[in-house]
Amino acid sequence: MKALYSLLLITSIIISSLILQSCDAKKPAVGEEDIIYVVADSSEYYELEAALLQVFGKIIYTPQPENLFDIQRVSVNRLDEVKNKKNIIITAPLNSGSYTSQYINSILDSTVKNLIASESDFVINKYDMWARDQLVSILSAPDIEKLNQQILSNHENLLYYFQKISDRRLFQSLYNEKYEQKDIEAKLLDQYGWIIYVQADFVLAQDSPEDKFVWLRRAPGSDMERWIFVHWIDNASPNFLEKDSIYAQRNKMTSKYFVTIDNSSCVEIADSYISTKEVNFLGRYALMTQGLWRMDDKSMGGPFINYTFYDEASKRIYMLDGSIYAPKYYKKRLLQQVDVLLQSFMTKDQLSEDKIDDLLSRLK
Repeated sequence: MKALYSLLLITSIIISSLILQSCDAKKPAVGEEDIIYVVADSSEYYELEAALLQVFGKIIYTPQPENLFDIQRVSVNRLDEVKNKKNIIITAPLNSGSYTSQYINSILDSTVKNLIASESDFVINKYDMWARDQLVSILSAPDIEKLNQQILSNHENLLYYFQKISDRRLFQSLYNEKYEQKDIEAKLLDQYGWIIYVQADFVLAQDSPEDKFVWLRRAPGSDMERWIFVHWIDNASPNFLEKDSIYAQRNKMTSKYFVTIDNSSCVEIADSYISTKEVNFLGRYALMTQGLWRMDDKSMGGPFINYTFYDEASKRIYMLDGSIYAPKYYKKRLLQQVDVLLQSFMTKDQLSEDKIDDLLSRLK
């Protein structure tokens, strides 16, 4: 009887614990991916707004001008209304006496406040603070002038934090193992030594071992197409990694494969709004190119994003490229989708043995 009582007591404790954990479990963050809620007093926000817009309101051309993020100010006494949102910035000088400054002081420990006061740090990122997959970024400095300077001088890092968590959330929403085309992934791994996540509605439009070129295409012939291609160069040199070589190689591939039915026109890089910069792509040094593609007869066009990098293990140059054709729609989110898919790329040496065995077993 005593043993039964003990068992029931233990079971009761476990169930109660599970219930408490369930109650404490944070719900997923909600809201638009491209909205950042800025918690700040109105007078301080007025002085910081230009710097924040310069960082987060960066314009990309698709070819319509679209902001990477939109900013919405919220007063600190309405903080509870946005605690479930995906992207939040809380900003004020450390000891200005404003309501937001007082709130920042209440949630930071003395060590962090000392770092801010000594200008050793000014950004404190808190992930999953009130909701799952949420980023709350606290920006502070000794005074408003230094806070402005810090925001502008650290613009790349600030943008990176919010872009990366947005990409992570987007991949979680795109990835579905049930609809993953593992047969295509297995073929690419077996023949070429790399994989990329292939969604159910993509088709393998072109597979050329001779040109080392693979083209995945979604919704061909529709008014919302997405194209991804992977191209590689064997026995390559890192010296290839400069923008003129990348532009020339991309044009070479698209002029052969991205053509009209009658071969009268092909895709090329448009002259306007093109930029190339150094990035860390999946742990590798890479050049990221963003710009617009167009048919050489100027009949149609859209945005593209391209990552080109050298893989030391295989001695290959890889070019991963995503393009959008959606003339009736804003294209920023579609471009982010293909960007996230490009970031699923992995070479064979990056895969676990279990993953390799699972994929290759599908070819037997």
